[in-house]
Amino acid sequence: MGEITVKEVVTRKDLRDFIFLPEKVHRNEPEWLPPIYMDEWKLYDRKKNKSFGYADALILLAYRDGKPVGRIMGLINRRYNDIHNEQHGRFCFMECYEDKEVFHTLISRVEEWARNNGMTKMIGPLGFSDKDPQGFQTEGFEYPQFITSANNSPYMTGLIENEGYSKKIDLVNYLGEMPKEFPVVYQRVLERVTWTEEFRITEFPTKKRLRPYILRVLELMNETFSEIYGFVPLTDKEKSDFAARYLPILDPKFIKVVEKDGQLIGFAIGMPDLSAGIKACRGRLLPFGILRVLFESKRSKKLIMMLGGVKKEFRGKGIDVLMGVKILQDGINSRMESIDSHLVLENNLRMRGEYERIGCRVVKKFRIYQKDL
Repeated sequence: MGEITVKEVVTRKDLRDFIFLPEKVHRNEPEWLPPIYMDEWKLYDRKKNKSFGYADALILLAYRDGKPVGRIMGLINRRYNDIHNEQHGRFCFMECYEDKEVFHTLISRVEEWARNNGMTKMIGPLGFSDKDPQGFQTEGFEYPQFITSANNSPYMTGLIENEGYSKKIDLVNYLGEMPKEFPVVYQRVLERVTWTEEFRITEFPTKKRLRPYILRVLELMNETFSEIYGFVPLTDKEKSDFAARYLPILDPKFIKVVEKDGQLIGFAIGMPDLSAGIKACRGRLLPFGILRVLFESKRSKKLIMMLGGVKKEFRGKGIDVLMGVKILQDGINSRMESIDSHLVLENNLRMRGEYERIGCRVVKKFRIYQKDL
C-alpha cells in the first residue's frame, strides 16, 4: 500500500473531495443515506457558515496513492468552551475506509492541533452543535438510517477505541408503531390542560402561517436547550440560516406551538421520514431532486420527532403531552405506521419514559467519545 499523505482542505477541489468521500466509502452499502449536498457545501464554507465565527477549525483529507481515503474536521468551539469553562477540542465529520493507519494518522493530527492550541481533552464525533450529526453509531445497523444522524460503518467504533477513546455519553433512538389509542394518563392530562384554557395551542395548515413563528421557535430552543450536552445557542444569523435550511422540507401540520398570554412557551417539531426521497435523488436537490424528496415525504409511513422544548417554569403541566398527542393524531390521520424519536440523550429519563409509555423501544445507539490529551 502506498504512503499516506495528509493535507488541509484549502481549494474548492479539496472541498469537493472532502464532501463526496463518504459516497465512495459507502458505495457498497445499499442502506447508506447520503447527506443533502447543497447543505454540505454551505456547512463547510467558512464565509457562509457563521459558526466558523466562534469556532476554530482544521479540515483535513488523507490520500493514499493520490486518491482520498479519509477525512476529518477538528474543532475548537470557543463559545461552548467559554460557557462551560472547558478546554475541549472536538473531532467530527470523520470518514475513512477500514484502515487503521489512515484513521490513526487523521485523529493524531487533530489531537496534536488541539493540544498545541491549549486543549486538554478531545470529544467526538461532535460538530459545531448538537444539531450536527453526533457520535458514532454503535448498535442497530440493521435498521434504516435517518436524516441528520451519524451514518458510519460498524468498524469505526473499533478504530476510535483502538486510539484510546472511551465513552463520554450515549444517545438512543426509539422506534415503535404509531399508537392506535393513547394511555389513560395522556387523556387525563389533555382534559386538564384543555379544560383550564390557560394555554393555547397553535397549529399550522400552511408554511405561510408557520413562517412568522420560526424565529420565535428558535429563540425558545436557545432557552430550553441550554442544559443539553453539546448544544450551542444559535446567533441571530444562524437562526435565519437554520430556518432557511429546513423550512422548504418541513410539513407544517407536524409542528405545534403553545402560547400563554401571547408568550411562546413550548414547541414540538415532527417530520415525515425523508430518507427514501434523499436516496432517490442521491442527496442532490437540484435541479429536480427536491421534487422527489417532497413526493416521497407525502408517501412516508414513518414520523420522526425532531425537536421539542418547554419553558422551564411551565414543565410538568402537560404542555409536552398536549403537543405530542396533537402531532401523533396528525400522524394517524396521515396514515403513518411508525414513530421514530430521532436522538435522545441516555440521561433524558423523562423523554425516554414518554416514548416507552407509548410502546417504543430502543433500536439504535450512538456514542460520543472522549480522550485526555
